[in-house]
Amino acid sequence: MSEIMKIEEITDELQKLNDWEIIDVGSIPRLMKIYSFKNFAEALEFTNQVGILAEEENHHPEIITEWGKTTVTWWTHSAGGLSPNDFAMAAKVDQI
Repeated sequence: MSEIMKIEEITDELQKLNDWEIIDVGSIPRLMKIYSFKNFAEALEFTNQVGILAEEENHHPEIITEWGKTTVTWWTHSAGGLSPNDFAMAAKVDQI
């Protein structure tokens, strides 16, 4: 089980990412980013690529796919918050 990160660690790791933000859902911090696309087909293709990555890494985000955008949100359910793996996965998604 991954350990939950302290606020100082979260702040440090967030600075290493581009355009990700911390949101609070039910007192659980989550790492979120919205990606923009020209249409639904491009958003869906990106969503599928994120899904493949998530399966390979056995760490799964919340993904919302809409016309022209995909929202990806990471947190570690078993830790009840953010773990270093969430930040690593965010960086990998940015490479897609």
